[in-house]
Amino acid sequence: MVKTILHGIIIGIANIIPGVSGGTMMVSMGIYDKIIHCITHLFKEFKKSILYLLPIAIGMGIAIVASAFGLEYLFAHFPVQTNLLFIGLVIGGLPAIWKRVQGVKKEKNCQVHIGHIAVGIVFLALVVILAVIGEKEGTAANMSFTLVNVLKLFGVGIVASATMVIPGVSGSMMLLLLGYYNPIIAQISDFIRALTSFDMGGILAGCGVLIPFGIGVVFGIFAIAKLVEIIFDKFPLYAYWAIIGLIVASPVAILLMGSYPALTVVNVLTGIVCLIAGTFAAMMLGEK
Repeated sequence: MVKTILHGIIIGIANIIPGVSGGTMMVSMGIYDKIIHCITHLFKEFKKSILYLLPIAIGMGIAIVASAFGLEYLFAHFPVQTNLLFIGLVIGGLPAIWKRVQGVKKEKNCQVHIGHIAVGIVFLALVVILAVIGEKEGTAANMSFTLVNVLKLFGVGIVASATMVIPGVSGSMMLLLLGYYNPIIAQISDFIRALTSFDMGGILAGCGVLIPFGIGVVFGIFAIAKLVEIIFDKFPLYAYWAIIGLIVASPVAILLMGSYPALTVVNVLTGIVCLIAGTFAAMMLGEK
């Protein structure tokens, strides 16, 4: 239970940070296939799926609260160390993915060919390009409560959740490009503060934004999870090579999306320690 909640916390934090992919964290910890299976078989295997997904959801909820009360502080004051920690979490999952590729080759009695590698390169390039484009946020979104905005928030939730589930693609980076990242994060913070102070006006305002966005997120997760399951079933080697390309590109995206002070010896040394710690944590948190 505790380990699964930790999985959820890492996934939640990754989904909040532009340039970091929650899907990549799922892969790095070896739980991606299991989460996709539980989502797509939620009603057929309801009890089993809920027992696994609920602690992850709790962990993600904890991460959202942490983002409102402290996560931004770490990125503002310790950007080198924090970004290298997440790069370590990504790198730590690569051996497990390569092991999956070897397992598929043995099971299907097939070999890797140029098409598989080409898919990996294409997806690697895609993430890097998105990271370069996403360095600046678009015009801030209008968050006033109107029917048009409610429909927009539903659609944005679908896009964000779909990209959150795909390894290597940052859902928060897509929100940044659409101009909804800062408004949504600010609204979450305001909603949490309204709840703690029993401010009904703030709670209702938050619900007007977060409920349609949340419904879109849930809808998008179920839709993309089914598509991902079909791809893994029909084209497993292509899927895994695409993930390898996405994961290899993720550290580049994280570095491009971050902002850094002048490097010092202390920053570099502590950053290396965080990189090693992140790699070790990913390997320890991975499903055996």
